[in-house]
Amino acid sequence: FAFMYAGGYSINMLSLMALTLAVGFVVDDAIVMLENITRHLEMGKSPMQATLDGSKEVTFTILSMTLSLIAVFIPVLFMGGVLGKLLKEFAVTIIIAVAISGFVSQTLTPMLCSRVLKPHDHNAKHGWLFNLIERGFNATKDAYGSSLAWVIRHSKMTMVVFFAIIGVTAYLFDKAPKGFLPNDDSGQIVILTEAAQDISFDAMMERQKLVMDIVSKDKNVAGFMSFIGAGNGNASMNNGRIVVALKPREERLPADEVVRQLRPKFSGIVGMSVFVQNLPPIRIGARITKSEFLYTVQGSSLAELQEWVPKIEEKMKSLPQVTNV
Repeated sequence: FAFMYAGGYSINMLSLMALTLAVGFVVDDAIVMLENITRHLEMGKSPMQATLDGSKEVTFTILSMTLSLIAVFIPVLFMGGVLGKLLKEFAVTIIIAVAISGFVSQTLTPMLCSRVLKPHDHNAKHGWLFNLIERGFNATKDAYGSSLAWVIRHSKMTMVVFFAIIGVTAYLFDKAPKGFLPNDDSGQIVILTEAAQDISFDAMMERQKLVMDIVSKDKNVAGFMSFIGAGNGNASMNNGRIVVALKPREERLPADEVVRQLRPKFSGIVGMSVFVQNLPPIRIGARITKSEFLYTVQGSSLAELQEWVPKIEEKMKSLPQVTNV
C-alpha cells in the first residue's frame, strides 16, 4: 500500500484484483523457504543451523520464482490504448507485491525460522489428524516419484507429448474468440430505434408499438420500458429507446444469444431502423451510440460527406464480420 500511495494509485477494482491474485503468489516464496528449513530440522540440526543450510539451498530458487512471476506481468506495462491504461495499475501493483514477497522470504522468513521453530523430536507422538495428513503427503510424494521415473525412462515419448501440447495450444489460441472487452450478461439489453427525421409523433409511436409487440412475445423477456422523442439520451423526435429486462438466467438464453435472435425479427418493420445491444460492462467514451462500434466520418464539405458516407456504409455492409450497420 505504501508503494501504491507513492505511485498515486487508488484502491479500486483493478488494484484490489491485483492484491487478491498476489495473495496466492506471495505465500509461495515463504512456503518454499519454510519447508526446506523444516526438512533440515528433521535431519536433527539445530534451528539456527537448519536455517543457514536450508536458506542457502533455495535462495536461487526463490529468486528465479520471483523474477519469473514479475516477467509474466511486464508485457502489460507496454500495452497501448485504453486497455493499457486500465491494466497498468493492475500490473504495477502485482509486480510490487511479488517483489516484496521475494525480499521478505529471503530475509524475514529465515530469521523468524531460526527464532520460532523448535528442534525436531523424532520420538514425539502425533494425533490421528497429523498422521492422516502425513500419509497423504507421503502418498503424493511416492506417486510423483514414480511418475517422474517413468517420464525419465520414456524421454522420447515425453518430448513428443511436449511438442504436441505446444501445437494444440497454438491451435486453440488461434481458434479461441478474442475481443476488446468481453460482454457480460447483466440480465438487461437495450433496443434503440430510429425513423426518418421528418416523422410525426403519432407515426413514430405506431412504429415503436410494432417493436414493442415483437419484444413482448419473446419468451426470454420478463418486462420492458419504452420511450420515444427527445430526452433519455435521445436528441430528436425520430429516436426511441426500449430497456428490456430478461428472465432469470436458468429460464432463458444468454443475453448475446437473445440479441442475435431478436435482430432479424425487426427487419420487417418499414421505415424504422432497430438496433439491439447487450451493453458492455465498461463503456469507453461518453457518446451514446446505437451499436457496439461507432465509425465517424467528418469533413468541411457537406457535398463530399453526402457522396462518401453511402459508399463507406455499403462497403461496411459487405463485410461478413459486421452486422446491423
